[in-house]
Amino acid sequence: MSDTRTAAVAPVLEPIPASVWRVAGVVVFGAVMSMLDTSLVNIGLDTIATDLGATLDSAQWIASGYLLALAVTLPLCGWLGRRVAMDRLWMGALIAFTVMSGLCALAPSMGWLIALRIGQGLAAGLLVPAGQAMIGRVAGPHRLGRVMSVVGIAVVSAPAIGPTVGGLMLAHLDWQWLFLINIPFGVVAFVLARRSLPRVPASDVTASFDIAGFALIALGLSALVYGLSEFGGRGGLSAPTVWVSLVVGALALGGFVLRAVRARQASLLDITMFRSPVFAAATVAHFFGGMSLFGSMLLLPLYFQNLHEKGLVATGLLLLSFGIGGVVILPIGGRLTDRYGGGAVAAVGGLVLVAVSLPFVFGDASMNPVVIQVLLLFRGIATGLTGVPIVASAYAAVRAEQLPDAASVVNILQRMGGSIGAALLAVVLYRATVAGNGVEVGFQRAFLCLTLAAVVSFVTSLVLWREESSECRG
Repeated sequence: MSDTRTAAVAPVLEPIPASVWRVAGVVVFGAVMSMLDTSLVNIGLDTIATDLGATLDSAQWIASGYLLALAVTLPLCGWLGRRVAMDRLWMGALIAFTVMSGLCALAPSMGWLIALRIGQGLAAGLLVPAGQAMIGRVAGPHRLGRVMSVVGIAVVSAPAIGPTVGGLMLAHLDWQWLFLINIPFGVVAFVLARRSLPRVPASDVTASFDIAGFALIALGLSALVYGLSEFGGRGGLSAPTVWVSLVVGALALGGFVLRAVRARQASLLDITMFRSPVFAAATVAHFFGGMSLFGSMLLLPLYFQNLHEKGLVATGLLLLSFGIGGVVILPIGGRLTDRYGGGAVAAVGGLVLVAVSLPFVFGDASMNPVVIQVLLLFRGIATGLTGVPIVASAYAAVRAEQLPDAASVVNILQRMGGSIGAALLAVVLYRATVAGNGVEVGFQRAFLCLTLAAVVSFVTSLVLWREESSECRG
């Protein structure tokens, strides 16, 4: 695909066949299930803990176990996709995720629920990158922006509607429905997938498995995710569980990279993709974009609940403007990406993101509600203009056979950026509270961190724009 990257900035847009749209429509079900599930379950942790007679601390492992498991399977997408074919991998992950959702609803104790959530996370780690890899293959580099924008709807809408849907469900239904809601989505997605997904034979059924590489990257990612979670929860690095996990994670990932560079045989992930300046710039930009996106997913609900004293349902309704902005702009952003390149579009989105973040740095509890909603609307627009264009640029910069590995790398970096962003914001809020600085000061400092992440995302998008322009001229 990389040899046609310059065509992505051509003035004429290629038409998209109906078969490609059908694949995108199927894949979006998996993306919605994964993103919405995280948002819904996090809201219900307190209710679940009370019903199962467990502590809230133990209930946090419902979320943490899921994230740790997701980090373990994300790197496997490329190898499994080559071994069993990407469509079979996606359908297998969909079935596993749906079945695990049903079993989670039947869990008789907190221990069982945590174990089943880990199984659900293992499936989720394959669902999103496998879907993106399929879209990249069927769409081609000239149409990636428009087709990926369909999947992007799940990324921006699920966090926005999750608090509202979750609050309404907990108000009228048992917590088990937070998991049961995935079953109809999964059934519909499976039926549509059987009809719409192209049957592509496995590209390398004899591919050897890099056991040592997998052990290193799985240990590294899970240790980092755990360490960052503890860092956010404890408000600092003083606890041994925090810094030991972070050091072990960093060393393991460093070992994986060194091994991949020196390996004479195939590594678990093809890191030669980073030789492409466009791919390298896109993944760095996506890392900081993930920091901004997942950081805001943590911060904005707390902002309304703690500073403006809103309930769960009201908070969800107030966040809808963010989702609306993203959903409205995504089709436009997709067309602009295919016409002008992802870097140019993401740079505009990054600049808007910086502009709409700054007012919260100086705002307080008396901030005009209408102004807040306008800022959230444009924050959604900015998110739509950064996420999908950057991903499209990354996938268009690699060869077709590298797409599965590219999907793993892109999702890993986004999730790691998100984990770091969420942990940093949690620590900022915690330390402001402990120091007695007040809730307003805590949120102002947290939004300053979000603004800085947006600035870095903007700068890296400019670099991506420059690299795409250089490749076009070359």
